Amino acid sequence: MNQNSPIDRPSPNGALPVYWVGPRCLAGDDGRLYDTVADTLTGLGWTALTIVRGLHEDTEFDDVLEDRQVPVSYTHLDVYKRQLRSTVLHVSPDGLRWAQWMLADEPFHLGGLPMAWQVCAREDRSDMTARWSAYFTPGLPGEAVADFLLALDARDRPATSFGGPDRVLDAVTAKGWFRDIDQPAAGATDPTFTSHLAFGEVPPLIQDGDPSVLTVGPEEAGPMGWQAWSQPAPDAPYLWAASFSAGVPADLVAAFAASLSSTAPVLRRVLPESTKDRLLRAPA
Repeated sequence: MNQNSPIDRPSPNGALPVYWVGPRCLAGDDGRLYDTVADTLTGLGWTALTIVRGLHEDTEFDDVLEDRQVPVSYTHLDVYKRQLRSTVLHVSPDGLRWAQWMLADEPFHLGGLPMAWQVCAREDRSDMTARWSAYFTPGLPGEAVADFLLALDARDRPATSFGGPDRVLDAVTAKGWFRDIDQPAAGATDPTFTSHLAFGEVPPLIQDGDPSVLTVGPEEAGPMGWQAWSQPAPDAPYLWAASFSAGVPADLVAAFAASLSSTAPVLRRVLPESTKDRLLRAPA
């Protein structure tokens, strides 16, 4: 079911009008989450590898992964060779970071929403597994995911953390978000009380490079990481969700949070049905 709807009726020539809208955290992805992120990665010089459904062994795909030594365990190359699915993998020039469009590849869900993008990184080319993973569902403003990737691309050491939780919370409180009353050092919410950011136990299936995660007992608390989500009304479906494994550097989460909470308006042609009445808009 498509939760997005045109802001206004199409013009006589069939084109939808464009508006500046805000707040960003409720603006949706304009139905362009893949395009927005993929265009950013292309501009950064990342290689895009498209894999389509069907039985096929893509030698060009093999050659690129071998040249950049991308960890096979995270690209599921063995699965691709047996029964390929429609997906796209973007790899940075140094092979230390990659982003996969997961939506067409039967992804797992977070908050009832399928994962759309998975971003991973490792410290050096000798690592055969990713040190951390970040996940983003449809509905997230593409600008926030793009800014996360811009910050990741700019790093010399993509798996080394700088700063602590305060860096993330400072990024959103500087834009008018409020710290959680009960846990001011671990959470914040936007002024409409519909979008949230919290530091806590990460959900199951969130991949991280720390091997100790695999030894956590059933009664023990799991690894801690950042989670973000938007729920327009109590008991309503989530608009979007994002999850960051325990190893994601705090400054990268802060870049995502700062963009998500930005007061700068964004261009949109379509708006989420659940939030369109909450948004301010002006013709572009």
